Amino acid sequence: MSTPHVVVVMGVAGTGKTTIGPLLAAALGVPYAEGDDFHPPANIAKMSAGTPLEDDDRRPWLDAIGQWAHSRAGLGGVVSSSALKRVYRDRLRAGAPGVVFLHLTGDRALIERRMAGRKGHFMPTALLDSQFTTLQPLQEDEPGVAVDVSGTPEEITDRAVAALRRLDS
Repeated sequence: MSTPHVVVVMGVAGTGKTTIGPLLAAALGVPYAEGDDFHPPANIAKMSAGTPLEDDDRRPWLDAIGQWAHSRAGLGGVVSSSALKRVYRDRLRAGAPGVVFLHLTGDRALIERRMAGRKGHFMPTALLDSQFTTLQPLQEDEPGVAVDVSGTPEEITDRAVAALRRLDS
């Protein structure tokens, strides 16, 4: 990519944000930040108990991600965040105006299988339906690209890099 963007890897739980994010960062030669690490303990406790987060729960989390992204402006970086609603992405852009989004998309059955195979993650498969219900895909006026999550992590990353390069040109 010709400019060092900060890329927010977004999508419902189980799409591979935590897998693809570091691979993408390595391919772009920029640092990676795990979005889950920005959650306050109360959010993790809530999700671990199978309770979906509300917008009030997400605000401090989104602000913390936005602060990290802003600190990387002009330097580049990759950070994961579900960023399921337009209003969440607007909040991230308010904190870091130059961010671009990589929306990892996929078939619900594939994502559920991947979630079921995860060990030690606080997000239970039971919350997947609420994630899909909440999801508002990227709009035409939002800077970003959508990439399907079928295939290997390396194939997904290659598609992501190619899509981001097309976005940049």
